[in-house]
Amino acid sequence: MIEVQSLTAGYGPVTVLRDLNFRAEPGQITCVMGRNGAGKSTLMKALMGLVPASAGKITLNGTDLTPLPAHQVPKHGLAYVPQGRRLFGPLTVAENLDVGLNTRKKGSDTREFVLELFPRLRERLGQTASTLSGGEQQMLAIGRALCLEPQVLLLDEPTEGLQPSMIALIRDTVLRLKSSGMATILVEQRVDAVLKMSDQVAFMAHGRVEAVARTADLTAKSMEFQQFVGV
Repeated sequence: MIEVQSLTAGYGPVTVLRDLNFRAEPGQITCVMGRNGAGKSTLMKALMGLVPASAGKITLNGTDLTPLPAHQVPKHGLAYVPQGRRLFGPLTVAENLDVGLNTRKKGSDTREFVLELFPRLRERLGQTASTLSGGEQQMLAIGRALCLEPQVLLLDEPTEGLQPSMIALIRDTVLRLKSSGMATILVEQRVDAVLKMSDQVAFMAHGRVEAVARTADLTAKSMEFQQFVGV
C-alpha cells in the first residue's frame, strides 16, 4: 500500500499540495480527478520525488520514500508514465524498454510479458520511438514503466488525445494488470472511463484530496463529479 500523510509540496515559493492525505491499495485502481490546477499532476510528481515535500510523509508498504532522491524512487517499486509520455525519442523501442528493465535489473521474462501485453511493440522493436504513432508511443511509455515490475503504477492522463480503439486497449491493459496485485493510480478526466475501470475515486481541489468515494457508489450524475470536476 502507498500512503500519503499530511503532504505539503510545491515549486519553490509556490505551494500546490496542502496537508494532503491519500492512499492506494494493492490490486485496486484509484482514479484522481479534479479541475485544472487542483494539483493532480503535482501529486504524481511528488510521489515520484520529482517535487520535494516540505512537510508530511510518503510511505510504500511501511518504507518512507519522502527523503529519497527522485532517481532512487523507481528502485523501490514505483513507475510513472507522465502526461506527454517523455520517451527517449532518438532510441528504438527495444532500447526504451531496456531503460526500464535496467532500472530494477529485470530480464527477458519481464520483457516478454510487456510484449505480450502490447504485441504491436514487438513488431516495432527496431523502430525509433519518435516515429511511432501517438497510440504506439503511449503503449511504449506504459510498457517501459512495466519493465520495472512496479508495485505501484502512476498514469497521468494516459488516454489523452488517443482514438477510441486505443483508449479501449489501454483501459483493458490497466484492468488486466489489476489482477496481478499492482496498485494503479490514474489521473483521468473522463467520467465514463473512470466509472468503467476504477475501484475508487479521489477528488482533488485546492491542493487537497477533499473526498474519496467507492466507484460502485457513483454514477455519472453523482454530486461529486459536479462539485469537483464539472465546469
